[in-house]
Amino acid sequence: MTTFSGDYQGNGLKIGIVVARFNNFVTERLLAGAQDSLVRHGVTATDIDVAWVPGAFEVPLVAQQLATTQKYDGLITLGAVIRGETSHYDYVCNEVSKGVAQVGLQTGLPTMFGVLTTDTVEQAVNRAGVKGGNKGADCALSVLEMINLKRQVLN
Repeated sequence: MTTFSGDYQGNGLKIGIVVARFNNFVTERLLAGAQDSLVRHGVTATDIDVAWVPGAFEVPLVAQQLATTQKYDGLITLGAVIRGETSHYDYVCNEVSKGVAQVGLQTGLPTMFGVLTTDTVEQAVNRAGVKGGNKGADCALSVLEMINLKRQVLN
């Protein structure tokens, strides 16, 4: 029996990060957490590229564009969609999650979904490093694990 299991080794990896500017008081913290985690696990700062987009809805398009350059070993997508008074929240959440998933499935590139979808500002802030850990840092670990797992499976 063969068992495949990724690890958090980041040496020599090139990572692209797509970040939504909307709710930047949250997304900047997610980005800082992701970058810190990547660097702590061996990715050099110069091997991390960041693309800012206006909002979460634009994240999948730019993630797909980065993926098709074939310059990256993996991608992280970050954003914060916070429920408002209209159904707009539901449409954005559904389309962004589907879009990011399609990037990974269509390109084979490990693509992590770090777009927070919360009911309140407090929940978003907590998930960006105040009380509930930092989901950006979590995505960084996940992308490293998936990159290394993919390499094992393909070898």
